[in-house]
Amino acid sequence: MSEMVKIGDATLYLGDCLEILPTLDKVDLVVTSPPYDDLRKYGGHDFSWRGTISKLSESVVRGGVVMWNVADSVKAGSESCESFRQALLFIHAGFKLHDTMIYLKTNVNFPDSVRYEHGFEYMFVFSLGSPKTFNPIMDRPNKWAGLAMHGTDRQADGSLSPISGLGKLVNRKGKRFNWWFLTNSQPDSGHPAPMPYAMAHDHVTSWTNETETVMDPLMGSGTTGVACANLGRKFIGIEIERKYFDIACERIEAAYAQGRLFA
Repeated sequence: MSEMVKIGDATLYLGDCLEILPTLDKVDLVVTSPPYDDLRKYGGHDFSWRGTISKLSESVVRGGVVMWNVADSVKAGSESCESFRQALLFIHAGFKLHDTMIYLKTNVNFPDSVRYEHGFEYMFVFSLGSPKTFNPIMDRPNKWAGLAMHGTDRQADGSLSPISGLGKLVNRKGKRFNWWFLTNSQPDSGHPAPMPYAMAHDHVTSWTNETETVMDPLMGSGTTGVACANLGRKFIGIEIERKYFDIACERIEAAYAQGRLFA
């Protein structure tokens, strides 16, 4: 570790996460988007997803969650399947695959003439045991809002029974599906592949409560930290590349300054 900076409730480390993670207390949530398949070079640093996953298994509290945003590249005409290998290693390390969520994109980065346009990434949600916190985002319009629930459920023996909640009125908004359509317009991030702000904000909202601690061990330009500053969560960020570390510090400091202004 070559530097540590504290900004509000955020503690930011410049260095290698493999060296820093074992020195830290456990956190409630990890929200991160690691480099994948050598599609981009980040200052020439090597990234070991195997080593990072191994360290994360010791970095999360019981009932804590890791949101791991990743995708596959196409190599020699086929998808690399690195995402699935990473998911299996998380399970081998003691995590449960709580949800395979999908990030639907508004654009296509790498068009291909021999397959349909690739417009999504994975948002794997891993947990150590059952998640201790879940605050579902209720913003999906219900088609049948205001009508009484009706119908039957088929049981294992083939018989039918009334649905749970029979007769209750359908709410105006329902819980989201596990696919999220997100835009990623952050021209001021200074990073070639910034995490969508809504991704960080909505996962922090979903899996933690105020004052709990969120970490991004591959912080990049600090989007997860900005979300935590806006949501009242403590944040720990680790970034190995000096250029992005400095940008993250600036963005998180600005988020806290704006919060103090509006307060």
